[in-house]
Amino acid sequence: MNGAFFPNSSFSQNISGPDNYTDEQSYIENILRLNKGKKIKAFFSFPDSNDWRDKVFEGIIEQAGKDHLVMSNPSTGKWQLILLIYLNYVEFEEPINYNYPYSK
Repeated sequence: MNGAFFPNSSFSQNISGPDNYTDEQSYIENILRLNKGKKIKAFFSFPDSNDWRDKVFEGIIEQAGKDHLVMSNPSTGKWQLILLIYLNYVEFEEPINYNYPYSK
């Protein structure tokens, strides 16, 4: 039934592996992924929290997805999974990998 209202014939899907950045655009999660393994300070705001209104997470980028960041902190041994919706900005302690726009 949905095929009559929403035909799928013109639908195309970009299938690229997690380490294939050639077709990706300049989104925050892609930039974080390109810099996996680097130490950062990530500044977050949680507007609905009285205890965690503003919070800084320090550590190493382990993974990044469309809506989340996974960081590890070697000095505390803790790992964090944080939603990117709360991210304000990121400070890197070294030059970042940023090759957008990607030239083919």
